[in-house]
Amino acid sequence: MAPTSDTERLRRFRRPGHERRVPLRRRGVSLLPSLFTMGNMFCGYACIVYAMRGEFETAAPLIGIAFILDSLDGRIARLTGTTSAFGVELDSLADVISFGIAPAILSLAWGLQPLGRLGYFSGFLFVSAAALRLARFNIQSATGGDKRYFVGLPSPAAAGIVASTVYVYPPGLQDYRAALPVLILVLVPALLMVSTIRFRSFKTIDLQMRRPYTVLFLIALGIMAIASHPRYVLVGMSYSYLASAFIGLAISRFRHRGVRDLEPAPATGPVTQTARRDAR
Repeated sequence: MAPTSDTERLRRFRRPGHERRVPLRRRGVSLLPSLFTMGNMFCGYACIVYAMRGEFETAAPLIGIAFILDSLDGRIARLTGTTSAFGVELDSLADVISFGIAPAILSLAWGLQPLGRLGYFSGFLFVSAAALRLARFNIQSATGGDKRYFVGLPSPAAAGIVASTVYVYPPGLQDYRAALPVLILVLVPALLMVSTIRFRSFKTIDLQMRRPYTVLFLIALGIMAIASHPRYVLVGMSYSYLASAFIGLAISRFRHRGVRDLEPAPATGPVTQTARRDAR
């Protein structure tokens, strides 16, 4: 009789069905990244409240704070290994509030109100574009793709254009003619959100990579500029990011045109006897 191994001896003392047991996953929510997401949502709600009260100088910076919190929650979830489908859905819902509804209400109370129904529907178009942009982003993130670029203007950047413009001129607009340019401020970012124009993504920047000391010095200069003249620096940054996509598109088309010009043209002379033999 063959000697029994230690594994076979242990199997005799196990209860039936022990091998089929699967450890249950603990139900719950990752608290740390969700706190940043809730802070993002609160900033969007507070922006709506202050905009309805006419305090535009307080309402506009809240969208900037929501943008910072939105950029931190995903990074913290990845660093701590607490990413989940629930967190992704909660982040999208918070973004619809902070970067869709909040800038639409802010622009409506600040400059679209004199336009009547045209202003109301323009704000709704901005909200719809932000929701569609976020839904498309979730689908593209699940299927993969080039992470260096966003397809369409990101909703935080579109909200930043509205918020920075209001922050530069917080008194608001009450005249019908003066409020007409606000349509461009709202409709152009809305159309760019649902477009297929590629915008540069900064999520692929490796913060752990060693950089020259001059990079840290430039960051210090940027912080000094924002602290000394926040209104003009922030509005310049938001519109520069908007223009960067069109500048990159023009450069890429110019390069492709130069490559086509350098390609040799096909020969159009008479066909010789040697060429005929080679063709055979």
